Amino acid sequence: MDARQERFVRLGRDGGVVTVELINSKPLNIVGTGAIEQLTAAVRGAGGDDDARVVVLRGAGDKAFIGGADINEMVTLDRSTAEAFIRRLAGLCETIRQCPVPVVARLAGYCLGGGLEIAMCCDLRIAESGARFGMPEVAVGIPSVIHAALMPALIGASHAAWMLLTGETIDADTAVTWGLVHEVVAPDALDARIAELAARLAGFGPNAVRQQKRLLNKWFDMTVHGAIEDSVEQFGLAFLTGEPQRHMRAFLARKDG
Repeated sequence: MDARQERFVRLGRDGGVVTVELINSKPLNIVGTGAIEQLTAAVRGAGGDDDARVVVLRGAGDKAFIGGADINEMVTLDRSTAEAFIRRLAGLCETIRQCPVPVVARLAGYCLGGGLEIAMCCDLRIAESGARFGMPEVAVGIPSVIHAALMPALIGASHAAWMLLTGETIDADTAVTWGLVHEVVAPDALDARIAELAARLAGFGPNAVRQQKRLLNKWFDMTVHGAIEDSVEQFGLAFLTGEPQRHMRAFLARKDG
């Protein structure tokens, strides 16, 4: 990364685990155009790395994952610049969704607005018990858009309506009950749990994991019947990589032992 990119993003690497960290974005990790562009480039770069197995996406510190889009920038927008701004944020969300490897969101503190949309685009969401989640856009005169559209399918139409219309926040226990996050752990256990989960994913056959993520994304827009038929071919193609044979032999060897 060049110096300009390093302004908002810090990259870490531990074997096949790539950490993308939002930095220098105020205490609540607010994202404006510069941060959005640099996060997009960082996630795209990690996805293009053949040796990457998992991406961990996080905000600096523990006050927030991402506290939303920068209101100081948005207050100056008109119709055309507003559309350009939100398309950039949509581009970041899609880059995360289309990243070939699983993206794990480390959710500490506040996760609001555009930050929650980014989190929903991650494959797995692990929160600490003090985390708070909300979509407060209506309170500042704008609707929740772009990847807020994922919310009804993720947590149900009723819960989505409550979050999008009231703008109120929910706590981590509610979020896990609704299915907004996958797991809640104590604050001092968050990093260890993220590391454990990332190591587990990194230890699987990389082709199988990438193939599974592609299938999950395709199924989102397919009928159940279409997804079933499509996956039959994908199952067969998996055996061309040699991973099933290798991992199954290892499993049988452990069982026999």
